[in-house]
Parts: sequence; C-alpha cells; structure tokens
Amino acid sequence: MSDWVEACAAGDIDEEDVMRFDHGGRTFAIYRSPDDEYFATDGLCSHEKVHLAEGLVMDDIIECPKHNGRFNYKTGDARGAPVCVNLKTYPVKVDAGKVLIQVG
Repeated sequence: MSDWVEACAAGDIDEEDVMRFDHGGRTFAIYRSPDDEYFATDGLCSHEKVHLAEGLVMDDIIECPKHNGRFNYKTGDARGAPVCVNLKTYPVKVDAGKVLIQVG
C-alpha cells in the first residue's frame, strides 16, 4: 500500500504558486490553485529535467523556467513545446493544516 507523506504546511504555498518537495531520492512539485486546492506532480520537467518549482504558475499551468514548456499541473498533460511527455501526478490531501502526497 502506498504511504501518505507530509510535504509541507498548507500555508507554505501561496495561491497560484509551486513548491519543491524532495523525498526518497525523488523530487516533486506541490501546487496551490487559485481555488485553494492542492496538487502534486513530478518535480522535474520531462524535457530536460529542470526543477519545475522555479517555474511560473498561471491558473492550472506550470511553465518550465528553462525552455518555457507548459504542463497542466492538475492532469500532468504536456501543453506546449518543447515538452511532449506528460508529468506523473500524485494524489494530495490536506489534513490538520498539512499537505500530504501519496508517493507510491
């Protein structure tokens, strides 16, 4: 069974922002939507493995800081060249003010 891992406090991420979270030798990106919902994806761009946490969040899109490729962070779908491989997404829940992701 997959474990839920505490990534951060809910207040650590501003609306329409992203935060890097490293766990078990992997990097994740945690997002907070304009609707105050939380999402998680792989933390590295599928194009050249750049940290997405350094990118720009607009609505439900994360833009990679290196080549401006875009992904829908809610679904992981690649949305703009040069990216063509989707990001893996992870279940997220908020419990007692903490953001938890299911990493397995």
